Order: sequence, then C-alpha cells, then structure tokens
Amino acid sequence: MAGLQPAGRFRRNQRIRRRVEYRNVHASAQRVVTSHFVFLLLARASAPGHQARLGISVSRRQGNAVARNRAKRLIREAFRATRPLWAADIDVVVLVRRPLGSVDLGAVVREWQSATLRLQQRTQSARADRESRLANAP
Repeated sequence: MAGLQPAGRFRRNQRIRRRVEYRNVHASAQRVVTSHFVFLLLARASAPGHQARLGISVSRRQGNAVARNRAKRLIREAFRATRPLWAADIDVVVLVRRPLGSVDLGAVVREWQSATLRLQQRTQSARADRESRLANAP
C-alpha cells in the first residue's frame, strides 16, 4: 500500500517544484495568452515514461487565499482534463491573469481547448529553442 498515490494527486515528476525550475521557464519560455491565463511552455530533454510537468502561479492580486486555492484546483483539474494538449517533453507554467470568480471547470477547459492551435505552435517553437540551446551548449 505504500506505493499507491491518491487518484487526484500529481506525483513529483509531474510537477515543477523548485524555484530554479520556475526561473528557467520564466526566462526562456514560449508564451500563449488567453483571456484568463498565460501559458509558459519550455521544452526539456524527453525521457521514456516522462509526462508534461505543471507549475502554477497565482499572485495575491487574484484574491484571498480561498480564491487563489480555488484557482489552483481548477488549473490542476483542467490540466488533467486536457492531458492530450500537452506533449510529454514540455514544462507548462500557468499564470492566472485575472481573478476567476465564478468561472467553472467547463469554462476553463473550453478556454484551454480554444487555444489548442496556438499551444501546438508554441510547443514546436519551444522544441526549436531547446535544440538551439543544446547546440550552443559547451
């Protein structure tokens, strides 16, 4: 029983956890902007069995702790619901642009799905950036 994870929990390898990882994404990521969110996409070296990793950033301007935690829950659930949008070699940081208020999960998923084409284009750009970084590395 020790190896089992709760069904709704993101494992460590599915999350961006360290400050340096967030800084790397912020510094050189491709951006996709929607009405409520900004997606930062950074390609990393892919390895078998890896999945897209999620990072979430909700500033205090978005409301009190209850509102910020609700936004994070919505983002995690939308990420699960739209798993086919995210390539396995991509780190995704989602920034909340404006308070979500009464926005529900269905609306968040629809907003993300409406940005599918832009997300795919930026994913390709992120991969090209990764290749140029690897080519220029000492």
